[in-house]
Amino acid sequence: MNNANVSIEQVGGYAIRVATWRLDEYSDGDSEQLPLLFFNGIGANIESVAPLADALRERPFIICDMPGTGGSPDPVIPYSPASMSLTICSLLDRIGVGLVDVMGVSWGGALAQHFALQHPGRVDRLVLAATAAGFAMVPGDPTAFGPLANPLAHSQREYMNEVFAALYGGTMGARSVAQKAAHIGRLTPPSPIGYAYQLFSMMGWTSLPALPLMQAETLILMGGDDRVVPAVNGHILNWAIPDSRLEIVDGGGHLFLLTHPERSLASIRAFLDGDVPRRAHRAAA
Repeated sequence: MNNANVSIEQVGGYAIRVATWRLDEYSDGDSEQLPLLFFNGIGANIESVAPLADALRERPFIICDMPGTGGSPDPVIPYSPASMSLTICSLLDRIGVGLVDVMGVSWGGALAQHFALQHPGRVDRLVLAATAAGFAMVPGDPTAFGPLANPLAHSQREYMNEVFAALYGGTMGARSVAQKAAHIGRLTPPSPIGYAYQLFSMMGWTSLPALPLMQAETLILMGGDDRVVPAVNGHILNWAIPDSRLEIVDGGGHLFLLTHPERSLASIRAFLDGDVPRRAHRAAA
């Protein structure tokens, strides 16, 4: 986090902890490397994604802690995907960013879908990792998925560490074990109310009917050994989103971005920096 600019922003009725990398090198409308707006997994804090932000050193990077997670104070009122998308849009306005590429993982992948559908004029390309179309998903293994539904337990570091360790799945060589330990060391438990609001915000939500209207070119990355969000959900997203491509990370569990970083980064870079012409920069929609 030494290279990040971190602040608390009052926006949309919430106090949001925001971290940006290399944003001072970016001029809106005058850069081929659009900022990457990242939506994190449920309960996860900014620090857990810092290695990815550092690795994508060629482009600006924006991420925030959801209310009640990481360094963001507890929310006073609940939020929905629609209200949080509007809040993040206002945040982009505040920090002087118009068009972005968007990436979301797991819970954040659902929010990324909603953001891209609600604010198509702000999104060029979309990366969805280890995620699904909401309640219309094919469920994973209850023994892996079930522990994620306990807000109170996630405020306890020991329990949270056990849950995240179980999420890795896939091949666990010596290097993966070290990566897992490093990742768990970067986690900060969310508050019970913050986790509950984040969990309940997606209750009954699905993007499936609206996905054929998705305007953003989309890359879908799924772990071949994901017990939380099985890879078949990626096939559903790929079927429903018109301009999309699907890649399966062989041997990857739910957190394949961490256990298979080189493979994941290569796919993300090839997609975001591909030869397909970008849409023209547009005013905020």
